[in-house]
Amino acid sequence: MATQQNSYELTYIVNSVISDEQVKDLISRVSAYITEAGGEITEVDEWGARRLSYPIQKKRNGYYVNMYFRSSGALIPRLERALEIDDNILRYMSLRMDAKMIRHYEASISKRAEDEKAEKAAAAEAAAPAPPATETED
Repeated sequence: MATQQNSYELTYIVNSVISDEQVKDLISRVSAYITEAGGEITEVDEWGARRLSYPIQKKRNGYYVNMYFRSSGALIPRLERALEIDDNILRYMSLRMDAKMIRHYEASISKRAEDEKAEKAAAAEAAAPAPPATETED
């Protein structure tokens, strides 16, 4: 019997003291943990380094990562435990997406695609050579 795949959103804050290479490695480890457990990653959105609203473990800055994925519910407690153990992850929050959240996520993806398409069209139009101006005699 196949387990039901739910959609999830995971946001976590990485300690900003570590190097960029270590941050990329940590993000790839979290992604690998999900895929090895049978999950399917939809999108990984790195928000970058930001100032925290309040100190967490005496840290004022963190590197934010937002991830969307599909997985069975059995993965979530194991994933949260792994995130809790990792000293470089300051905070995390995982949400199971309901129908309204999924509609909002899909709408944001389609809007982003339309914006990129319009941006490419504008760039192509700007890059196209202008037609030569014809001079008229008066």
